[in-house]
Amino acid sequence: MVSIASRYEHLLAVISSDRFLQMQGLGNEVPFFICPFKPSDAVAMGKLQHQLINKLEQLGVKALEINLYDLAIDLIKARGLWDRILELEPTLAKEALKELLQNILDPEEHLMPEIAQRLGAVQHDVLFITGVGEVFPYIRSHNVLNNLQKEAKDKPTVMFFSGGYTHSLASGAALVLFGRLQDDKYYRAFNIDDYQI
Repeated sequence: MVSIASRYEHLLAVISSDRFLQMQGLGNEVPFFICPFKPSDAVAMGKLQHQLINKLEQLGVKALEINLYDLAIDLIKARGLWDRILELEPTLAKEALKELLQNILDPEEHLMPEIAQRLGAVQHDVLFITGVGEVFPYIRSHNVLNNLQKEAKDKPTVMFFSGGYTHSLASGAALVLFGRLQDDKYYRAFNIDDYQI
């Protein structure tokens, strides 16, 4: 992977391009892009994302950011479960806590309706999905992408992913969170580093 400064310049050029915004060259695939980065670059990538949003806005391109971690907390609080989870967390086994949070944050039942509402509430040209690593294993990135196909197919979506997005003939495409955990196979997204303008 390239330096953060080079990534910024590349992402800015790609995302602000008419070809990207008009979703050209995708061959009838959903306009989903993975922006993989080294876990050690997480803080720098967070800064890059905010700089990118600001610079794109100056160029007339509106990016809507949905941080999955912030969204999860909003949903838990909206359902009145935040204090109860904080109370239960020290006494629950990890697997029980994981199951509880996966039920509360089910992508189809709870995440997508909220994401759809946010997509409809704000005019935007591109959707940024961030906070992926912070919600693992309660929310799995491939589940978000699979369910997002119904809600976010009219504008490009960029998922900032702490890890790798690998492609091979033998195993297909896979999201590898933190460079260690294979999240699952996901074939329909493009690696934004490979996108040509």
